[in-house]
Amino acid sequence: MFTHIGAKLLRTLPNEEKKSSMVTTQSVEEIKEVLIETTVKPTLVTIYYPKTAGRRKLPVYINLHGGAFIINSKEMDDPYCRHIANQAGCAVINIDYAKAPEYPFPNAVEQSYEILQWIKENADYLNVQAEQVAVGGQSSGANIAAALCLLLKERHEPQPLLQVLSCPMLDFVTPHADKPEPDPRRAKFPQAANFLNKCYVPQQEQATDPLASPVLAENTNGIANALFIVAEHDAFNPEAKEYSQKLIESGVEVIYEQFDGCYHAFTHLGPEHKAEQAWSLIEQELTKVFKYEEMLETNSG
Repeated sequence: MFTHIGAKLLRTLPNEEKKSSMVTTQSVEEIKEVLIETTVKPTLVTIYYPKTAGRRKLPVYINLHGGAFIINSKEMDDPYCRHIANQAGCAVINIDYAKAPEYPFPNAVEQSYEILQWIKENADYLNVQAEQVAVGGQSSGANIAAALCLLLKERHEPQPLLQVLSCPMLDFVTPHADKPEPDPRRAKFPQAANFLNKCYVPQQEQATDPLASPVLAENTNGIANALFIVAEHDAFNPEAKEYSQKLIESGVEVIYEQFDGCYHAFTHLGPEHKAEQAWSLIEQELTKVFKYEEMLETNSG
């Protein structure tokens, strides 16, 4: 009950990450709002089609916003989804995933899995390439994206072409007080972060589940190639580095980019020039993997 009351209070606070965009808000070819039925709850997604869409079937990037698993909504990423769609030449599907504590772990992971299946089953309706899919997110959204890739491995299903993990939170086992928290307020009151953790992972034994704490995954062979966007001054910096090394040791191709002088959620809070660099890198890597896949299909045809 306490977590539910606390979460509701937090949701009344203004979303600083939504106040101003780090990229120019662009027009796109088309935007669709679709309600998808999942076993977790009916889920609203926004689909962005780039200006260059034409009639060809497009690759897909699935976006999962940040918000400590309990706050914010997909609308905060609207300008970034528009930008990615145009710059990477893909459809972007922005998910308003179920929030804790009403929907604790593993609801958001299962929900994302079901939405991925829905995308593949409805590829013709969406005018997208069912097998050209990438996934990514920021902070808690990055956790869900990483967990989705692990779940697909567990269920012996194809991996995304790329997982984009921006300032990922990947470790529920290490107490926040033991993480290198640069924010003096959060460092002084680590119980606040522990409260957020309890909302998503209410049972202690759940914290060691790799789908909650991907950094604990024992077998990452065959996991999707990864792009890590990491802030130098971030409590989650060490766990991102540890997970990236684990993927590298498993033979996964990893691009690890640390942005010096930056703090958690800098992609949404700035500094603007660093945020622009991060979004540009994401778009460049998505363009590369989509074009490479398109070339393979052309050659095989």
